[in-house]
Amino acid sequence: MNDNDALPTLGRGYYWQELSVGQRFKTFRRTITETDVINFISVTGMLETIFIDTTFEHGAIKGRPVPGALTYGLIEGLIMQGMVQGTGLALLEVNKKMLSPVVVGDTVWAEIEVTAIRPTSKNNRAVVASRIDIKNQHGKDVISYTATRMLAGNADQET
Repeated sequence: MNDNDALPTLGRGYYWQELSVGQRFKTFRRTITETDVINFISVTGMLETIFIDTTFEHGAIKGRPVPGALTYGLIEGLIMQGMVQGTGLALLEVNKKMLSPVVVGDTVWAEIEVTAIRPTSKNNRAVVASRIDIKNQHGKDVISYTATRMLAGNADQET
């Protein structure tokens, strides 16, 4: 074993034993840009008129709409980087509700609350459920969802 093996890894997610029901987190904030929208709709094929035609005037949203899937994906990326990097084994279930539009220039972030932890019977894993509320720069909820993930356990804390 070399000296580097004993160093903590920056950005490592939480092992399930480090979490508790009711524990809360918040993500960093992320401003959504025109480039984000163009890249996302191009790679996913979401080439709907409200996303590709800036002169479209028949939509219900004022401003340049952002696909809900993009907003959700950006928040999941922030969660990956800060909560489950290296410890997340599987995303098992997601239930989303879109609450308010997001437009280019909005800044989004999320509050996460751990709602359940169920250790599995083998391999030092647990099913961890959480509620995620995505908010805009005004603190208004724009998406609310629940996610159930399989998280690794710390080998030093096997149950």
